[in-house]
Parts: sequence; C-alpha cells; structure tokens
Amino acid sequence: MSDIEAVVELNKEQIHKEQQERIVKQIAKELQLTLKQVRTTVDLLDEGNTIPFIARYRKEMTGELDENALREIEERTGYLRSLEVRKREVLRIIDEQGKLTEELKTSIEKAVKLQEVEDLYRPYRQKRKTRASAAKEKGLEPLAVWITAQPKQGDVRAEASNYVNEELGVNSPEEALQGAMDIIAENIADDAAIRAWIRRYSIDHGMLVSEARDQEAESVYENYYNYRELAKKMPPHRILAINRGERENILKVGLEVPSDSVHQYMTKQIVKGPSAVTDILQTVIEDAYKRLIAPSIEREVRGEMTEKGENQAISIFAGNLRSLLLQAPVKGRTVLGVDPAYRTGCKLAAVDETGKLLEVAVTYPTPPNNKKREAAAKIKEMIDQYGVQLIVIGNGTASRETEQFVAEVIAEAGKQDLAYLIVNEAGASVYSASKLAQEEFPDLDVAERSAASIARRVQDPLAELVKIDPKSIGVGQYQHDVSQKHLEESLKVVVESAVNHVGVDVNTASPSLLSYVAGINGTIAKNIVKFREENGKFSSRKQLQKVPRLGAKTYEQCVGFMRISDGENTLDRTPIHPESYFVVSSLLKELGVGPEKVGTRELSELLSRQSVEELSDTLDVGVPTLRDIVDSLQRPGRDPREELPLPIFRTDVLKLEDLTPGMELQGTVRNVIDFGAFVDIGIKSDGLVHISQLSTGYVKHPMDVVSVGDNVTVWVLNIDLKKGRVGLTMRPPKEQSM
Repeated sequence: MSDIEAVVELNKEQIHKEQQERIVKQIAKELQLTLKQVRTTVDLLDEGNTIPFIARYRKEMTGELDENALREIEERTGYLRSLEVRKREVLRIIDEQGKLTEELKTSIEKAVKLQEVEDLYRPYRQKRKTRASAAKEKGLEPLAVWITAQPKQGDVRAEASNYVNEELGVNSPEEALQGAMDIIAENIADDAAIRAWIRRYSIDHGMLVSEARDQEAESVYENYYNYRELAKKMPPHRILAINRGERENILKVGLEVPSDSVHQYMTKQIVKGPSAVTDILQTVIEDAYKRLIAPSIEREVRGEMTEKGENQAISIFAGNLRSLLLQAPVKGRTVLGVDPAYRTGCKLAAVDETGKLLEVAVTYPTPPNNKKREAAAKIKEMIDQYGVQLIVIGNGTASRETEQFVAEVIAEAGKQDLAYLIVNEAGASVYSASKLAQEEFPDLDVAERSAASIARRVQDPLAELVKIDPKSIGVGQYQHDVSQKHLEESLKVVVESAVNHVGVDVNTASPSLLSYVAGINGTIAKNIVKFREENGKFSSRKQLQKVPRLGAKTYEQCVGFMRISDGENTLDRTPIHPESYFVVSSLLKELGVGPEKVGTRELSELLSRQSVEELSDTLDVGVPTLRDIVDSLQRPGRDPREELPLPIFRTDVLKLEDLTPGMELQGTVRNVIDFGAFVDIGIKSDGLVHISQLSTGYVKHPMDVVSVGDNVTVWVLNIDLKKGRVGLTMRPPKEQSM
C-alpha cells in the first residue's frame, strides 16, 4: 500500500470513528442511557452477538440492559447508520453541482432524521418537468430573482415585458410574470425551514375528515360517514379503520389545516415589507401552499399517522403473541384434540402426555349429520382406552355446538378428572397443510393433523405454535392492514425472545423450535436433529460442537439456551452458560459442597442464606452473573412458564340466554386490542371488556392490565341477544357505581 493509500484509509477510519461516536451520543441522548452502555452494546452487536445472548450473558458489560433496550439500540443504530450513508450521498451530489455551502453542509451533518436531510436536499434534487423548470427554460429566472428581491419601486408589468420572447414561448408580459411566479412558488415549496414548520403545524392542528362516497350504502364504516377528529389525537385503531375504508373506496378522506395561519407564517418569512411586488408575492404564497406544499405535506402527515397506527397494531400483535407463546403448559395429561366442523365432521386426535400421537378418528355429532350417539360412543371409547383427562376443542367453525356435545359426553362419563378446554386454533389449518406437518404426520390427512396440533397446543403452546407462521396466529387488530415485512420481522423477534426465555430441550426440540434459538438458523437446526437421529440423544452440551456448521461463535451464542435434562453434567439442564461453569465450581467449593448437591433442597437453602454481593467479591465475578447462577442452581431445569396459572378447565357450557346482568364468571382473555379485551366465558362469542371497564382506576392501554391467556373474574354488564354480544366488566359490583 502506498503512502497516499495509507493516508486515505486512515482518514476513512477516522471518519468512521467520528460517525460512530456521533451515533452513540445521539442514541444515548434519545434513550437516556450512558455512553458506555450504548457504545458497548453497539460493539457487541458488531461482533456478531445476538440480543438474547447479550441480554442474558453480558449483563455486566451493558449495565443490565434488557432485550427491549438492546433492540432499541440495534434499531436506532441501523437507522442512524443508514442516515449517515444518505447524508454522504446528498453532500456528494450537491457538491458536484457546485452548490454546497458550509452552512448547508453543517445543517445536513447535524440532521437526526431522514426527513430533515430530504428537505434540505429537495432544492437540489433532479426533478421531473414542472411549471417552474419550464419557466426557467424560457429564461424567466432573472425576473423571478427581481421579484424575490422585493424592489420598493418599479412597474412589474414593464419589467415583465422585457422577457417577452415568442421564440421561447413567452408571448406576453402576463405569461412572463406567471412563469416567474411559478419559479418563486417552487423555491418557497422547497424551503426546508418553511416545510418543517408547516408539517409540524399540520400535525398539531390538522383535522382528519372522512365522508361516505355513498351516504345511503350500508357498511361497517358508517361511524365514519361524516367524521372529523384532530389528527394528532386519533387512536391508532381508528387511523387504520379509516385507511381501510378509504382503500375499499367507501370513504373519502382528507386533512383540513387552518390555511389562514399557514399563510400568515409564510408571509412573515417571505415578505420583508411594503414593496412594488407585495400583492404578487401574496398570490405566489397562496399558490405555493395550495398547489405544491399542502398536497405533499398531507401525504407526509397521513403517512406518519399510518406509521403510528401500524406500529401500534404490530406492537399489540407482538405483545399478544408473546403472552400466547408463554402460556403455562398443561403437563402430565393425555389429551383428546377436537377439530370441529359441520359437514365434514369433527376430527379427533388422542396424544399421550409427551405429545405422541395415539389414534385419530372422525365423528359427526354436529349438523347436518347429527350422529351424536355414535360420536359419543367413539369419544368414550378413546377416553377409556387411553385414559384421556382433557378434551381440547378448537375455536373455529362449529366449536360451540361441539362444546355443548362434549359437555354432555363428560357429564355422561361421570369421570371426576375429565374436563374440556377451548383453544385458539388460528393457524392450525396453515400448519396442517405445511411441508413440516406432512413430514411429521405423513399418514394423516390435513384435518387429522389439525386435531393433533390442537391437542398439543395445551401441552406445550410454545413448541407447537413455533411451527406456524406467526402472522397466521390471529391475536391482534388490523394485522392485514400493516406492512407485512415489518410485521414479520417484529413477530420473529417475539418468537425468538420467547424461545430463548424458556430454553429448549435439545433432545426433543423440533427443527422449528431450534431455529429460533440464539445464533441458530434453519440449516443448523436441521443438522442438530439429524445428528441426534444418527448418534442418539445428546448427553452433553459439548457434543453440539460436533454438529456440522455449528461453529465456535454459534456455539457460544446458542449453548446457554440449550437444555439436556438427563445429561452427564447437571449444569447442562440449567441456563448457566458453560463459560461460567468454573464459577459454579468455585462457588460450590466456597460453600463446601459437591456438584452432586445441585438441585437438592440442601443446596437451595444454603444458597438462599448467602449474600450475592459478598460472594461476588470473593469469587471475582459480576453480581448480575452470579445472581443468575445462584437462581439457576436453586431451581435447575425450571420452566419459567410453570409459575403462570393454568387455563380454565370446564365441564359444562353456558348459553347466552343463561346470562343475567351482574352475574359473576371466570374467563380467559383471548385477545387484547386498543379499546379493550375479549374474554372467553364459555358462550358462543367472546365477551368484550371495554377499556373503561378493566379497572376502577385510569387505564392508559388494556395491555397494562391484562394479557392473552390471563384467567380473569368478570361480571356481565349487558347482553344483546339479537347481535349475540355480551358486555363485561372487571370492576367488582360494589365499585361499578363509584
């Protein structure tokens, strides 16, 4: 490398460091974190470490930042790095035009939003042919400059007559003046400061207005046929609802902004005082706003509103999905899964406590067949033969008729330990038709696979639901109206977080489950299963290093989340990372006990009496790491989901007609949305607890109070027999009137 090349590389490295530090400072300021926390996190991510790994095993380095904070840093780093690339591109283009001033360069370099950079770049961007560019081609720019200078005296028409040129297409002073005004209007519309103010004002004061294209037409959007609301106060679900109505060509939607205030602001910025061209400038200002600025600002504001709505919808879906994935597993029970239907019959699948398929069958208890006697006999036969303790019914078509039938069968069976449960079957049909399901159940048809999936969903919701595209699990609002790429990315993060939170048994996990472990991709997940099939069960975490394509970095990232329940080393069934096994040895030695005591009550009680802070100094290990180690040693093999309440098991069914206002019921939260929560209380349709009925106190968002899968006590508020709807409250009767 020559001396010149070395200097260039050194300069590049210095620029990169300056940009990196600028990004770190910006993120630390935005997220109110220390520079060290942000800098360390960015370095760890750049080294190829995964977020679950950093959150769990690098707590000392990051100051115990959780996954959410780490993901915010990752997201902002990506955004600001892309912004730096765009800044360099914009600076290069403007510089090549010979128009880059120090002031403009500083403004671009200081920008922290892409919109700011694009506003500054706007006057220098190559434009398609406009009225202004046509006027410039006709030589009218000097006239525009003369008007912009706002001469105190002069005859505008006389000045304009100097630019009449029939060869260039300027046939009169009026045409010359109009062309000059078009140039000035575009210059005003390209002014970054003016655009920024109008955009902010439009967001703060704009009214979103919607009206029906046909006022007589019936639709689900009738609430928005004559609707107006301050744009910045619109809740996300309403934004998406109106967007959908507009997209379906039922609503006309627009943004109304008080134009008088905008004109006053623009006049103050542009008109310097009385001049010979004041009236002309006022006309130009009005034209610049109405023709050029207002339409584009409306698109930008509507875009921001849609982004707000999409982000909220995705956030709700993600939160609900996490709650669904982390529901308590129902262990140690033989389960009969039922995929209900009318004409094609109810598919049955019995699985043992490990999820192994025992038998599949089809019965026809629902209309139009109504073969209840034969169906009851078959179900009783399977209950007796396999010792079924729980019947799980999918909540799809014919689910409530099937539920009524199952409740009758349970009553006739007279078994004390037999109950039923309704589960969300969303995505079961998608899974059943997938290649994965075909490989897992090659001898079953699509519906039979669905029944098996429904049965397994209660035994281990996480292990079963990861086999399904997260978008197909319907726990959200307006998920089909948002960016599918953004939704997919967000939901993948949720599944990854849930899987690593729980950990996976490397000897039983499917490729689908393994592929979400930190550092593991689909290919390596399949290689792990193949290695297991060819060499038998893993007896040690170290054996993972022999799996093809599972290199040192991948091993470091994934191994702490892998569990071997009956391996050679007791620590392999804990979340303790092998890199900390020496700490465990030192800790046990300090306590005077051997490794065989791991998992015993004796060690658990001994550890509970220790001061982690004092031990940390003695063992020369960080407090967060030691705290996690002590917790893992007290409860090795613990599944964090086991601390959650089990779903509500039922033996009888309710009808809408059975309900009365004030009746107390136990229910399970099925979905949480912006305006409340839907609760399964055992009737055909889930009841709605409106946000105002979730608590006696103020509730900012339903997710602050309830999550999918929660068991809740509710009281019937109102019943609409005609529409089949039930209003519920979680406010106890004595507090409802307060």
